[in-house]
Amino acid sequence: MTDDPPPKPTDNPTLIAHRGFAGENPENTLTAARAATREKGPGGRADFVEFDVVATSEGDVVVFHDDELAGRDGDESGVTDVDGVVWETDTETVTSAAVLETEETVPRLNEMLAAIPTDVGVNVELKNPGNGSLRFGEKLSEGDLEAQKSIWSPFVDRVLAALDATDHEVLLSSFYEAAVAVAAERSTYPVAPILWDSVEDGISIAERYDTAAVHPPAEMVQRTPFFDDSRFSGTDIVEAARSDGRAVNVWTVETWYQAERLIEAGVDGLIADYSTLLSA
Repeated sequence: MTDDPPPKPTDNPTLIAHRGFAGENPENTLTAARAATREKGPGGRADFVEFDVVATSEGDVVVFHDDELAGRDGDESGVTDVDGVVWETDTETVTSAAVLETEETVPRLNEMLAAIPTDVGVNVELKNPGNGSLRFGEKLSEGDLEAQKSIWSPFVDRVLAALDATDHEVLLSSFYEAAVAVAAERSTYPVAPILWDSVEDGISIAERYDTAAVHPPAEMVQRTPFFDDSRFSGTDIVEAARSDGRAVNVWTVETWYQAERLIEAGVDGLIADYSTLLSA
């Protein structure tokens, strides 16, 4: 961990409701969006609602995080009890699937946007266009980038069309360089790479597309108890981003202790599972 003084903490960190404050609400649902943006809730009102978008087998854009409707990485139980890969499943089946044993179902993108007041921003994570051969968390060569962009382009165009029909402030983010590239090339919306295992690759992608922000995991942020020096020693992501005028929105924040330490380290936004992490 560096001994240099941290960047000055922001006075008013952006509170980004991760999947609609997934620790409090059934994630990526209309109920989550409405709860995260109500004026009087258990904690702070979200400045942005973050949610994931994927394609069904018919190419429709729905709000969902995982590849599998009923499974997650590491053999965790999924959020629905419907079997199948989202992009291999018809839209009606996907949008009828009950989320986390509630009466909430998987929404379409336009429904999610309609549920969020226009004075609250949307952070749309481009999760999967309907393809199993994506290049996750990588900085790509020119040839690989062009091939991957061809996979992402039709899906991103559908997402942009839905966003263009609303008045929300928009931030587009993704773990996939090709998704960031297509979004940057085809719209004027700000974009942000989500960083995974390389600070340098994330900064390089951010520079290449002149992104508005970077989204690192909490363990990538130096000067905090969460920093993983064994993986991320070297470039200070907060200093590097701030020096280029980019915001640093960190994921996924689950406690007030994490929130306080990350703010002290100079991050600009908290992608949070709970609305109660910031002092009133």
